[in-house]
Amino acid sequence: MRGARFDVTLAGSMEDRALAAVIPLDELTPDRLTALGRFWAAATGRPVPDDPRMTPQRHQRARQMLRAIDARHAGAIYRVVAEHLFPQHKIDAASWVGDPIREITIRLARDGMKLVRGGYRTLLRRPRRDR
Repeated sequence: MRGARFDVTLAGSMEDRALAAVIPLDELTPDRLTALGRFWAAATGRPVPDDPRMTPQRHQRARQMLRAIDARHAGAIYRVVAEHLFPQHKIDAASWVGDPIREITIRLARDGMKLVRGGYRTLLRRPRRDR
């Protein structure tokens, strides 16, 4: 709707009828209220605010994690994965073991596998200090 994606379940027809939202009161209530506000804006023709759950940095890291696990599943070794993820970084085979990019690449692949195994739900939650 208006370029934003919403997962909605509607019971019956909504032709010229008011909609109601049921929001469970739990630890995710703030996220749900924000999503409802974004949905309401889209439904009423107002500008839809950006989704606050994914900062640009988290979005970029998630993209790198998925690229890393795709490459690993295709059989690429970590050094080749790193060359594609970080083309501006010169990767020397002789110094690869001590290269910080190696550790970053391994961590991206490891964390990407956590996403694949169900951890992707954490992307749907806004990070909070109280957790």
